[in-house]
Amino acid sequence: MEFNKTILIERDDGDATLLEPGRWATFHCRQCNTVLGDSMSVCGELKCLDSIIFCGVTDNVEVSREMECGNKGELANCIFSSLMCGECGCTVGKVVHAAPQHLAAARSLFLLHKMLVACYVLDTCSMVKASALSFEIKPLMESINEVRQQFELYFDDMKSRLAEVRKIRSKVDK
Repeated sequence: MEFNKTILIERDDGDATLLEPGRWATFHCRQCNTVLGDSMSVCGELKCLDSIIFCGVTDNVEVSREMECGNKGELANCIFSSLMCGECGCTVGKVVHAAPQHLAAARSLFLLHKMLVACYVLDTCSMVKASALSFEIKPLMESINEVRQQFELYFDDMKSRLAEVRKIRSKVDK
């Protein structure tokens, strides 16, 4: 959805685009638009379950007291609880309590199903389906290399500015 004076227009962006770090967004129940979380809590994406991984969610998300046991599919041999929207009561995701090795990294984190969540991207003022976005996290070394390159550019810029200042200063001293 995009803000158009007084209404929101729903957008459907065909290909999944990466929600990059630094782009702020809120995540809403697709049924009733209740806020479930924000981009500050996103830890990544679990593609095998088509879910967004959150380290925290709002108080509007209720964890079911009932624990379920997965018998088939990706959740086979897992113990999990459902996550429900506190407003409309629809299921929006899961919390995995115990899991085999392939899902070990998702234990005790909140997994919101992309198909059940909408995403309001603040800088574009638009509401998009979470399934239209990618929440992949870059490898740490790639991020470190990018920051290193930025620092090197800043350092080179500072060296050239310092050289200019020294040149001007030497002219003034003469």
